[in-house]
Amino acid sequence: METIETIARSGEPRGEVVLRRRVSDGRSVEELIINGAFAMDSSETSTERLLAGLALPTGRAGRVLIGGLGLGYTVTAVSAKAVGVIDVVEIEQCLIDWAYQGVTSTLAAAAFDPRVSLHAGDVRLVLEGVSHEPVGPWDAILLDVDNGPDFLIHSENQALYTATCLRAAYGQLTAGGTLAIWCQHPASALLAVLQGIAPSAREHVVDTSRGERRFPYTIYTISRANHSHAEAR
Repeated sequence: METIETIARSGEPRGEVVLRRRVSDGRSVEELIINGAFAMDSSETSTERLLAGLALPTGRAGRVLIGGLGLGYTVTAVSAKAVGVIDVVEIEQCLIDWAYQGVTSTLAAAAFDPRVSLHAGDVRLVLEGVSHEPVGPWDAILLDVDNGPDFLIHSENQALYTATCLRAAYGQLTAGGTLAIWCQHPASALLAVLQGIAPSAREHVVDTSRGERRFPYTIYTISRANHSHAEAR
């Protein structure tokens, strides 16, 4: 028998946001539904940990920026590393509110980690320097927004994956820093944009099981050289 419980609901200006818990065969899964579209759940979080690992290959960093709070699993993966400051930018204010309210243990852990600062806003504006909170540079930037450029929850989020924004993000990295982007499947156009910014662009395809289905979850990375001069051409 399966049961679905609504944990929290908010009618945000960008559309309804619903956090719910699905219980089946004794297994509990958190789900996030935004504007009627499935955004993510907690049934498979290995790629969030991989995202953190690829963005922080040494396991250490002074400052990290995460675009997208979601259910909090990417923040949890980063906070498991030796990181000094974690800036999280989330466009849905209700998710930040629910984190401080502790509606799930994972969101509460993100909100009450003293290294974590939760900022309500559009991460694109932060990367492009339009928003002045928070301010870079960062040793790593992780974008866990939407499900990639080909599966947008809001069409205006396409601007996040343009050459203009990604080049700005690259410019917000410290020397040796890495930008990592989570996608639901390979996005050749995104890879081409990153390759146009620097030769360090890489595609990491992870064949992931979700029940009886398999998905080619993909993480894109681009890193700045360790020396001081810019790698971008």
